[in-house]
Amino acid sequence: MARDADGSPPPTPTDTPARGQLSDLSMVWSRAAAYPGHIVVAALALLTTSAATIAIPYGFKRVVDRGFGGVASGAAGGNVSSSFHYLLMIVVVLAIGTAIRFYFVSWLGERVIADIRTAVHANLLRLAPRFYEVNRPSEIASRMTSDTTIIEFIVSSTVSIALRNMLTGIGGLIYLFVISPKLAGMLMIAIPLMIGPMVVLGRRLRTLSRTSQDRVAEVGAVVTETLGAMKVVQAFGQEAREHGRFGKAVSETFETARQRILLRAGMTAVLIALVFGSITLVLWEGAIDVAAGRLSGGSIAAFVLTGGIVAGAASALTEVYGDLLRGAGAASRLAQLLREPAEIAAPANPVALPQPPRGALAFEHVAFRYPTRLEVAALDDFSLAIAPGETVAVVGPSGAGKSTLFQLAERFYDPQGGRITIDGVALPDADPAAVRARIAMVPQETVIFGASARDNLRYGHWEAGDEALWTAAEAANAADFLRRLPEGLDTFLGEGGARLSGGQRQRIAIARALLRDAPILLLDEATSALDAESERLVQEALERLMATRTTLVIAHRLATVRAADRIVVMDEGRIVEQGNHAALIGRGGLYARLASLQFNEAA
Repeated sequence: MARDADGSPPPTPTDTPARGQLSDLSMVWSRAAAYPGHIVVAALALLTTSAATIAIPYGFKRVVDRGFGGVASGAAGGNVSSSFHYLLMIVVVLAIGTAIRFYFVSWLGERVIADIRTAVHANLLRLAPRFYEVNRPSEIASRMTSDTTIIEFIVSSTVSIALRNMLTGIGGLIYLFVISPKLAGMLMIAIPLMIGPMVVLGRRLRTLSRTSQDRVAEVGAVVTETLGAMKVVQAFGQEAREHGRFGKAVSETFETARQRILLRAGMTAVLIALVFGSITLVLWEGAIDVAAGRLSGGSIAAFVLTGGIVAGAASALTEVYGDLLRGAGAASRLAQLLREPAEIAAPANPVALPQPPRGALAFEHVAFRYPTRLEVAALDDFSLAIAPGETVAVVGPSGAGKSTLFQLAERFYDPQGGRITIDGVALPDADPAAVRARIAMVPQETVIFGASARDNLRYGHWEAGDEALWTAAEAANAADFLRRLPEGLDTFLGEGGARLSGGQRQRIAIARALLRDAPILLLDEATSALDAESERLVQEALERLMATRTTLVIAHRLATVRAADRIVVMDEGRIVEQGNHAALIGRGGLYARLASLQFNEAA
């Protein structure tokens, strides 16, 4: 676990509060507020449908009192017709208003979730590698899908249901007092009995909702990890173990969900019993008033219907409360990703790198420890100046700090001591994007995106045309196999380049670096995955490329080492030897021993 300067672990998305609060939804509301027109239309439609719902009991009161009452007196026709016309008008208004509300609220839900996903993704792209050393990318990806789906449901459905039932419930209570203050007052006594269980059980439900979301994210992380390493899983015969690990994650998810569902079911049962039990007792009293002539038949019918609407609204609100808590938990987790600060960022007034670029790269007394391995010094008082156009090969045993030079040169990390400069400008003083624009890199572990060959090539220079792509492919010895692909450059290469061999993936990475056409070239075992013939052809292309560029090479291959202007030998984060191949062999030091082991040469 990485630790901050005080020795404490840095905050991560999994370090979330035990219980979400409804206030955590403020991030969602602020996004929705960017669309006031849609909110106004949805709100008007919501008010209209709530009013129409409350008007239905009044319509039935008219039917009973005026229509059926008129039948008894022999004057049925006009009263019955007008009463049912009134009810039909309410139904039409309710239908149109519901359709309008559904469209605009659903639109808001989809739009808000799209904005949140975009904003979170944009911030994730800004975060330094340290963040992804202590947070599993697969789990973050799962949250980007599962949590945003929950929020989309909250905005497009749950909030609308909550507001509709709240307005309907309030309006219904008012109308109940209009019909019979005595009966309505009796009904109000039961409200505290409804609120109490909702508050007590809601706290436990909030915790379970948050845990349930964590379990779902864990399932997604296990799936992503296993499918991404399927060849390794099958090669080592670990299918059963991985299935068991997945089954365990699913079982834990189900158990947490079962507890949450059971609690919600119990909460619903308690509240329905309280609500409808209260209504039954109140109606009992109302029946006595009707028998005594203190209430009309239409009034008691309207009271029963309105009471049912109010009870239904209260019951719906208890269910909605649980959904809102789930949404609050999801919003809290996404808000943490959205607020995560970028450790590597441009200063307020970045220093412009000199034009035209020269390609000078210098490390001055650099001290660096990886955040996740503070007990080990990756670089210790390291100094190295590389002149424009110079080729420097870095060799040394595993763990000597060779790859760390590349990580720091690209400013994926900042050193704890010393400084690194490009063309005389310290990296923290410049915009990281400007620094990286001057560097082309061929990593040891080639990254191929799940896209076409064309898109993978032009990742080095997105505006490059087909002519430039084929030129780079020819230089990297990749043109032949690219032409043999079913759809040429438009062929989908599979997830992680699954349709290519290791050597083919490496050559695409080299072509990508050629297209970058940057003044500084970083080669990390750039020919490690090539056969002898391909290595020879690619090496020739690399030598032409390096002729006019500053090049820092990590390599054990003899051809690359011999071609370097200077060889730097590292051990335990320090430079222990420098010179050309022949001079270092003659000294009989660490390089000579490595040469004897790796290049099959005698010291």
